[in-house]
Amino acid sequence: MRIGVLTGGGDCPGLNAVIRAVVRKGVKEYGYEFVGFRDGWKGPLEGLTMELTLATTRGILPRGGTILGSSRTNPFKIENGVEKIKENLAKAGIDALIAIGGEDTLGVATKLDALGVKVIGVPKTIDNDLNNTDYTFGFDTSVNIAMEAIDRLHTTAESHHRALVVEVMGRHAGWIALHSGIAGGAACILIPEVKFSVDKVCEWVESRFKSGFAPIIVIAEGAIPQDGDMLTKDQTLDAFGHVKLSGIGEWLSQQIEAKTGKEARTSVLGHIQRGGTPSAFDRVLATRFGLHAITAVHEGDFGKMVALHGTTIARVPLASATEKLKTVPVEMYKESEIFFG
Repeated sequence: MRIGVLTGGGDCPGLNAVIRAVVRKGVKEYGYEFVGFRDGWKGPLEGLTMELTLATTRGILPRGGTILGSSRTNPFKIENGVEKIKENLAKAGIDALIAIGGEDTLGVATKLDALGVKVIGVPKTIDNDLNNTDYTFGFDTSVNIAMEAIDRLHTTAESHHRALVVEVMGRHAGWIALHSGIAGGAACILIPEVKFSVDKVCEWVESRFKSGFAPIIVIAEGAIPQDGDMLTKDQTLDAFGHVKLSGIGEWLSQQIEAKTGKEARTSVLGHIQRGGTPSAFDRVLATRFGLHAITAVHEGDFGKMVALHGTTIARVPLASATEKLKTVPVEMYKESEIFFG
């Protein structure tokens, strides 16, 4: 059997661990051959491949990013895109495809599955917003990176008696902001799921200063003020129709300075949250996902996604991953509010 593997969307710590596990078990236990498709869906669309063997996947467990490369290519937006993918899969002798990605990548995989392509999905997103899995790999790493940054920013904020706004990733879901904010002892946490009051934020800032400490405000890039809209860099869209977010952290720091008279600065973590070596949790989760994905292929259980339910790796319908966005429950957010101010 000959299996294709691709990684799509934003890069993410743990992708290489999935690839390694898929190939290791597939070769050693089942005797399968593997073809890596380069740069997400662009690979099968244009026939861009690389060999995946025990030798080419050795030593990649601790490496961030993906040895296959990635892109945000959407074959359904390209003329004859689906036909080209089917033709190239046939030319390469591919019997099944393992697609590792987030909402957009798995959305394409779901459509291809409905059109007869044998697909298994592996959930990946640092935002942790994919449905029907408790966690996605990459999330733990990004939270730890953000937490370490917050820890470091506390000391400089207190040295200069200034407020610091830390902008983290999270377009529509505030999981990174919530977890890193709680872990980092933030004065307040602002997430896309709950619109925020600038005046209330300023109250929390003043309260933290009065207690003798400098406030750290953690804000997700997609957070929205009560009287405003999501801030974007420009009006251009990617292949999946997403706008480029930019500026909510800087906007908020300007509001804090204007309303409180306190000096405020912004730190945008951006792609730092994606890069570098994956955490132990993410290495283990990604490895388990890879092992279970190739087993699903071996058993012919296509149209499924591997998922974490509790401590168990389960198989769920591939379509269920993108049926809805997994956002932060308001009740969970409210738990953190006792620490605000």
